[in-house]
Formats: sequence, C-alpha cells, structure tokens
Amino acid sequence: MLNKWKPFSFLAKPHVCSLLSSLTFFKPSVSVARLVEEEPSLSHSPKDPVSEILSGLKKMGFRRFLAGDYFRNVVLSLDQLQVDKIINSLRVESPDFAVVFFDLMRNEYWFRHSRFSRFVVAHVLAGQRRHKELRFVVEQMLKEEGSGSAPSLCELLLNGFRDWDQKSLVWDMLAFVYSRFEMVHDALYVLAKMKDLKLRASILTYNSLLYNLRHAYIMWDVYNEIKVAGATQSKQTNSIVIDGLCSQSKLQDAVSFLRETEAKGLGPSVVSLNTIMSRYCKLGFTDVAKSFFCMMLKYGLLPDVYSYNILIHGLCIAGSMEEALEFTSDMEKHGVEPDIVTYNILMKGFDLLGQMGGAWMVIQRMLDKGLNPDVVTYMMLICGHCQNGNVEEGLKLQEEMLSRGFQLSALSYSVLLSSLCKIGQVHEALVLFYEMENHGVEPDHITYSILIHGLCKQGEVQSALLLYKEMCSKSIPPNSHSAGAILLSLCKNGMVLEARMYFDSLVMNDSAHDIVLYNIMIDGYVKHGNLEEAVELYRLITEKGITPTTVTFNSLIYGFCKRRNFTEARRLMETIRLLGLEPTAVTYTTLMNAYCKDGNLRCMMELLQEMHANCIRPTHVTYTVIIKGLCKQQKLHEAVQLLEDMRIKGLNPDQVTYNTIIQYFCKARNIKTAFKLLNEMWLNNLEPTPVTYSILINGLCVYGNLKDANKLLISLHEQNIKLTRVGYTQIIKAHCVKGDVHCAFTFFHLMMEMGFEISIKDYTALINRLGKRCLITEAQQFFSIMLFHGISPDQEICEALLNAYQQCGDIISGYQMLALTIKAGLLPRR
Repeated sequence: MLNKWKPFSFLAKPHVCSLLSSLTFFKPSVSVARLVEEEPSLSHSPKDPVSEILSGLKKMGFRRFLAGDYFRNVVLSLDQLQVDKIINSLRVESPDFAVVFFDLMRNEYWFRHSRFSRFVVAHVLAGQRRHKELRFVVEQMLKEEGSGSAPSLCELLLNGFRDWDQKSLVWDMLAFVYSRFEMVHDALYVLAKMKDLKLRASILTYNSLLYNLRHAYIMWDVYNEIKVAGATQSKQTNSIVIDGLCSQSKLQDAVSFLRETEAKGLGPSVVSLNTIMSRYCKLGFTDVAKSFFCMMLKYGLLPDVYSYNILIHGLCIAGSMEEALEFTSDMEKHGVEPDIVTYNILMKGFDLLGQMGGAWMVIQRMLDKGLNPDVVTYMMLICGHCQNGNVEEGLKLQEEMLSRGFQLSALSYSVLLSSLCKIGQVHEALVLFYEMENHGVEPDHITYSILIHGLCKQGEVQSALLLYKEMCSKSIPPNSHSAGAILLSLCKNGMVLEARMYFDSLVMNDSAHDIVLYNIMIDGYVKHGNLEEAVELYRLITEKGITPTTVTFNSLIYGFCKRRNFTEARRLMETIRLLGLEPTAVTYTTLMNAYCKDGNLRCMMELLQEMHANCIRPTHVTYTVIIKGLCKQQKLHEAVQLLEDMRIKGLNPDQVTYNTIIQYFCKARNIKTAFKLLNEMWLNNLEPTPVTYSILINGLCVYGNLKDANKLLISLHEQNIKLTRVGYTQIIKAHCVKGDVHCAFTFFHLMMEMGFEISIKDYTALINRLGKRCLITEAQQFFSIMLFHGISPDQEICEALLNAYQQCGDIISGYQMLALTIKAGLLPRR
C-alpha cells in the first residue's frame, strides 16, 4: 500500500513543505511501521470524520496523515459543514495549518468551500498581512457569488465574524474586489456597512470605486466620502478625478481641480497632466496642450513616452507634421525612446495629408531604430495607399504581411475590397474575398455588403443575389445596406417585377422591418410609372404599423406630380405634417418642378415663400428649378438676378443651373449674354461641362453665326475639351442645311475620330437634309460610309434616298434604289 503512494503535487511544493516542517504537531521521526500502526482503521466508517481527521493530524503530523489511505478515502465524503469545522478548529491551533488545508482541498480535490471557510481563511491571511493571497481568496468567492451578493455576505460577516481580529482589512478587501469586478452597487453597500461599523476603507478601495464612477456625477459623492473619512488622498486619487472630469467634457473644471490640489501641496502627476493634454488635443487645442507639457517640466516631472505621443498625435491631426517630427527628435534628446506607437502616429499624420512618401520615411526611421512594423503599421499603409487610389500598392503590402506571418483582419480586407470595387475591379475583389476565406479570415456583414454593393453598381445583380444567399447560409445577419443595394440595383435596371419578388422574400423571412427597403421599392414603382403599386405598398406600411419617413412621401409626391395630380401631391404634403414629420427641401423642390413644367409660376413662387416661412433652406437644385421657371416665362433678367441671390445666401450655382439659363439665352438669340455667363462660370471656378459647350454650339448654329460655331468647336477640339455627341450632330446638320457639304464631312470625320457611335438615325437625318437641297452625290457618299461601317439600312433611310431621287428627278437611280429596297425586304410604306 505504501509503495503505491505518490505525494500530492501541492504538498511537494517547497514553500508548503517548509511551512509544514515548522508546525508543532509534525513528527518527522515516525517510522513507516508506526505510520501504518497509527493510521485510523478503514474496516468501519468513522462516526465523526471531523474528529478522526483532527486526531490523525495531531498524532501523525500533517504530511503523513494526508498522504495516507484513510484521508484519501474519507475526503471525498466530506461536506462543507465538516470542512468548516476542520478549518475553524485548525485556525485556533495553527492559522497557517488552516490556510494550507483550505488550499489543499480546493486545489487537489476541487472542493467548493463555503462562505464561512473562505472568510475564516481571509481573516487568517489578513492577520498575517498576506494581501495578495487574501485578494485571491475574495476574488474566487465573488466570482462564484456574483453581482448582488453583498447583503448576504455582509450579514455573514456581521453575525459570524463581528469580534474577530483584522475584520477591518477583510471588509476593505471585500469592497475593493467588488469595485475591481465593476460590481459598483455591491461595493457601495459594503462601504455603507463599514461606515456603520466605524471601519475605515483604504484609499486603494476608494480609488478603485472612484475609477468605476468617474464618468458619472456620483463620482463626487465618493470623493467627498474620502475627505469625510479622513483617508489620505494619493496622486492617483486626483488623477482619477481629473480623468473623470475630462471624460464628462468638463475640461475647465479639471484644470480648476488641478490648481486646487496644487494649492493644498499635492502637485500634479504625469498621469493627470497627460489626461488634460489628451483632452485638449482631441478638441484641437494643441497649443494649450503644449502649455501643460511645459508645466510638467516646471514641476520637475519627466514626460513619459505617452506624454510625447499625446502631443505628437495632436500635432499630426492638426496637420503640423514638421512640429510633430521636432517633438519626436526632442524625445530622443531627453532619453525617451519613441516606440512603435509613436511611429504609427506619425505615419497616420502623413496618411491624412496623402503624403505617402513621408509615411515611408517614418518606416525607414523605425527600421533604423530596430523596430519592426506591426499590424497597425501595415494597416495604416494599406489604408493610405487605398485612399490615394493606389490599390495595387495596398495589395503588395497585403502580400508582404502574409509572407511575414501577420494575419490580416476582416477590416483590412474590407478596405482593399472597397477600394477595388470603387475603381470597378469587382471581379478582382471577389478573387481577394475567396483568398481571405482561404487564409482563415471569416467575412462579416460589412465585407459582404461591400461586395454586394460593388456588384450591384456594375449591374451584376444575379451575382449579388448569389452572394447574399451565401451570406444568409452562413448565418451572417444581413443589414438593410446589402439588401437595399440589391433592391435598388434591380429597380434601376428596370427589373421591377424581380425587385418585388426579392422584396417579398425579405418580408417572408421577417427581414424587411426597415422603412428604407420599403422606400426603395416605392421609388422603383414610381420611377417606372406604376404609381398604383406604390400607393398599395404605402397602405401596407401603415397596416403593419411601420412609420413612413419624409422620403416615402417624397417618392409618392413625385409620382403624382408626373401624373399632374397636384391636388393629391399637396394632400400628401399635409399628411407629412400630420404624422409629425417635416417636409424637406426635396419635397418642396419636387412639387415646384412640377409647377414649373406646368408653367404655373405663381404656385411655384408661393411654395418658395412657404419654405422660407417654415425655415426650410432651399438648395441649389431648388433655385435651378425656379430659374428654369422664370426662363420659361421669358423672365431672363430675374433669372440672372436669382443667380446673385444664391451666392449671397451661400449657395453656389452648379453647371446644371448655368446650363439652364445659358440655353434660354441662346433661344432668346442673346448669344452675347450666353457667352458672358460662360465666362462667369470660369471666374467662379466652375468648369463648364460638355453639355454647356453643346448648348452654345447649338445656339450658334440655330440662332447665331455658323462660322462662330465652327471656330468654337475646333478650339475646343484643340484644347482636348470633350463635347457631347449632340454637339457634333448639331453642327453637321446645320452645315447640311446650309449646303456646305465639305464642312459637314470634316466635322463628321472629326466626330468619328472622337469615338462617338453614329446611329442609323444620324445618317437618315443627314441624307434627308442633303436630299432636300438635291445634293444626291453627297447623300450617296454618306450612305456608302454607313454601309462601310457595317450599319444595315432600314426602311426609313431607304425612303429618304428614294424621296431625294424623286425630288431631284433622278428616275434611274430611284428605280435602282427601289429594286434594292424590295430585294432587302424593306418595302416603302404606302
């Protein structure tokens, strides 16, 4: 039996063995034969195992008894009450022995001690000033007891340990651990009981509680309690209060508190000043933060790396990179080595300015100091390159990270995926997405949303739907962004029926609670002329108790305006107010645009006055609509005046605004003012669009001088300024009407060189105009060019040539053309 015995691992520990050897009842001289002789008999169950164990420990000594078969057999049958009696009895004879037995039962036999045993041992440890072990015992107890256990534990301490020594320290540790575990209400309860018992809490306990309450006003109650209790405040106490005031955005109060403590002889700490500096930097007041840095030096405090990093970060955010680099050099001069965080902050500063060269300079400095880039470093470099549009460099860094054994996060991949999608490389993004999964990085709903949105922008709705189903199959909850992207793409591509089927599937799966999805579907119906279905969907929203938004009504108002049903549109505007919502500038502009098209200038201006009365600021689109309405009524000078009013109100007219007014001045044959407005665009740093120039060329062709139109187009072509297709066709048609075929051919070839696709309708229009001037040869040349470019004639162009031959009396060519037309199956209409 003895040969099979193996010493317990806990008992074999040196510090335990040395402790045991000092116990009075430990008998190292007992022989093996005597041990067997003295061990309690196992032939019958002991009536009182507690007495047997205590007796055995006394007779045989701790180590020998606990290593014997008797104890190993009886220990598993012990309950909490029996262990309580053993520990309490041992406490009286030898406190050390009670602690060792307590630890043995817990560590070797996984025994769950009662509250009583824990408190007994806690008092023993408190008496021996073994604070670390005391804290461990209380922590283990509170982990099991949990939140809300303070009343029952306090009751046990009051009833069972009222007259025990060192009770103050046990109570204090209980409050401290509750606070560290963020069980604030329990900690406050213990402190209240301590106050009743006239027991003093330590400053460590108060500081811990103060730290947990620093974000709330109740912090001051704890702070005042510290002063009333007469606890000696530490610099940590003041640092916590300052941190709390800063987190509550009471920065001035924090500074005042710092000065008050200074006047009481408690100088500031590095931590306190760092906290204030950090807050000022976050608010953008780096100069003020620097003054507190100087205060640190004034008090003889040595700034740490965190102090420098705070200021360097503030300067980087402010764009003061030169000064940030100077502070970095100052660190080294004062013996404070920049760490990886310092260099990452500098890199972020250069990234924010788009200066990737500066970021790489920081990397080199870091390498020279023997510091290697970490995941944050790489992440910032990837983000910086992607923000500058250099996705290729970002992908190279990703490969480098993987080769160095770094694991990219889902966020890192999301940055790269988003950048690829933005430049239209969605398929490359999909390849990277599956690589990400192969590297063990699980995609989240953000990753999927980016790809779904990218596919939808490319019009690949079916691929987006497959990805959406994959996301759902992985139990990744979709958000309205991904579902909305698919729905919006289906509607934009005219697939309204498919959009409704997809929307209904979302409703069936209980995924369509978001009003945004309903708004997309309603808008899709309205844009494709199905107002009735849009209204029906609105009724469904109200039946389900989903609150519509102003966007919902804006779409419906637009639909009714398209039908010129102004009464219903105005009624919906009133409904917006009845539901406690407010019409937006979009609401008013939509209705005003409808009145503009209807020529109802009075109602349009009334709506503008209503906007001003309701403090709704018109947008530049609103003013563009009004300008268009004024122009339609030939009130061009009022329209120009409105341009000035826009600027006075801080609104900048855009290209659409100018294009609108320029077009109407051209129609009014006031080409001079139209060009004056063009110059005004340049003066206001507004670059004219191809549409702007096309409007001017059309104005010169129709209402002005064709030679000026030629000069303008050639000048624009030489400056590599692109025009719209309409700009070229207008000038070609104008030359055909004038009979200047040479110029028509010149601009026709120029149009082809610019890569514009010329349709059969364009050829038909040219042949019609040439035919009317009996320029048959030139008409045939254009017809031949059309055939050369692989465009098959249709019935309309054949009829145009037949009419031209008939008008010019070329009967033979007419019959030949007729024969070709019949042969091609393009019979002329009767």
